[in-house]
Amino acid sequence: MISNIWLHPALILIIGACFVPFFRGALRVPFLLAVPLAAFGAVLSMGHGSFGVVPFADWQLVFGRVDGLSLIFAYIMSLMCIIGTLYALHVRDPYQHMAAWFYVAGSLGVIFAGDFLVLFLFWEVMAFASVFLVWFRGRAQSLATGYRYLLVHTAGGLALLAGIILHYHASGSLAFELLTVGEPTMATWLILIGFLLNAAAVPMHSWLPDAYGEASVVGAVFMCAFTTKTAVYALARGFAGLEILIYLGVIMAVVGVIYAILENDARRLLAYSIISQVGYMVAAVGIGTTIAINGASAHAFAHILYKGLLFMGVGSVLHMTGQSKFTALGGLYKKMPRTLIFTLVGCASIAAMPLFSGFVSKSMIIAAGFDAHLYGATFILLAASAGTFLYNGLKMPYLIWFGESRCSQETWDRAGDPPWHMQLAMGLGAFFCILVGVYYPYLYAMLPFPEAAAAFQPYKTYQLAESLQLLAFTALAFYFVRGLLKPKPTITLDLDWFYRKVGRAFLWLARKPLQGADAAVNNAYSTWGLNPLMTISRFWSWFDWHAIDGVVDGIARGVRGVGDQVRHMQAARLQVNIFYTVSIVAVLLILYLFSN
Repeated sequence: MISNIWLHPALILIIGACFVPFFRGALRVPFLLAVPLAAFGAVLSMGHGSFGVVPFADWQLVFGRVDGLSLIFAYIMSLMCIIGTLYALHVRDPYQHMAAWFYVAGSLGVIFAGDFLVLFLFWEVMAFASVFLVWFRGRAQSLATGYRYLLVHTAGGLALLAGIILHYHASGSLAFELLTVGEPTMATWLILIGFLLNAAAVPMHSWLPDAYGEASVVGAVFMCAFTTKTAVYALARGFAGLEILIYLGVIMAVVGVIYAILENDARRLLAYSIISQVGYMVAAVGIGTTIAINGASAHAFAHILYKGLLFMGVGSVLHMTGQSKFTALGGLYKKMPRTLIFTLVGCASIAAMPLFSGFVSKSMIIAAGFDAHLYGATFILLAASAGTFLYNGLKMPYLIWFGESRCSQETWDRAGDPPWHMQLAMGLGAFFCILVGVYYPYLYAMLPFPEAAAAFQPYKTYQLAESLQLLAFTALAFYFVRGLLKPKPTITLDLDWFYRKVGRAFLWLARKPLQGADAAVNNAYSTWGLNPLMTISRFWSWFDWHAIDGVVDGIARGVRGVGDQVRHMQAARLQVNIFYTVSIVAVLLILYLFSN
């Protein structure tokens, strides 16, 4: 029996997804907007506490653990579901909307999960629903990319499940709380690996640009907002203060910048940018202080907004022109002016420009690093921030919108601002990016530790000076090296090269030596085992047929012959039978007399 009546926003999305195919015509658009709005309303109406407690076997499953940390993630995710659905109104295939809503439902289920069993259930819903957003692009490489994505996340899910089982065996509890990070056990490491894979932590990151770069236009908008940020929430909930996360986060921030600078595909560039930006959040979780957890939550909130806006902008370019590679774009400011404006807002936000969302969240993480006396790691994060402005604030806008046009005539003719609903979705994203940057108390009041957030002031003189200097020097450097950043039609090799090679080596091993050895064993068995066995079997079959069956059948034939004679005798006349009987008795008497 459920202890509290509580409407889970994930349940609203799941039920709504099941009814999507039945709403057509004039009812389709109102229904598509009503369902995510209802989920968002359910989040807004929540108070703190534990809800949706369901007895199952010997456990108490908690579907609704509501507190400051879960609410801020649920708020921005349900808001992004509205924006993403609005952006996707042109998609007529109902199954794409179903996959997107199941995906968001999985993320919200994880956010509100109070125990590991519920978390794992929604974790897998999230993974298996999102793979369809890759497959729905409909290309041959989409199928292969989706299978790689699914295999990687299945491996991460198995590691997570193994960790949960070991944790329950050791502690007897399934409660999803802060784990013992001071003395991590095997269970702790396995759970951490499962979370870090979804966070795209280096070296487990290659699935992200592979999948997000190949997803459908709408699919990439949803995927950029949920998987990695759900993992950040899980890390903040279970691993706050784990020191190794600081170093992993710094590595992620740097590696994402390097690969984004090298990338020729705009959506893959944004995907590598996700790795870099999530690195800030992972590092903040590793610091583990009150201001650091606030910073990780605030940056996740801001990141969902500006990264979703950037993927919508680049997705609009792909939707209208059919191109996402820099070598096939350029000079589009004349053809897509409104898309340009919205995208520039996203670029300014991710570059942490003052008055935009990224500034008020990233500055909190930087301050947490300095407060914890992690000067080396914090200065590296600042340098990575300059790199972010280089590739996302300068390189990408320059190559798509302002640089020399490399568009074919067909691409140029097709270019133009997308349909109204896509522009409206981008406009909403841009509005919230500016709102958060200008009126930062709107965001700070929702943070897990609002008192600490209220005491933090992002627009201090030294923080503004620090940010403006980084932006100015980066812009100056870009001016002098812009010729070196010209796009080249190349493919960037990442760490996935290693496991692809290992996979091919395993496939060769299975096809050649192992299959050859198996064939040799089968041939040897046929020659030296099966053939003699069949010969012996044929001999015993012959012996059984001619010897054993012959004796048995011979006796049977003799008995049957005697019986036939007796039957023939019985069939004659009565007097003949009496004569034969008397004769036999007489013969027997004579023999008896002579024998005596």
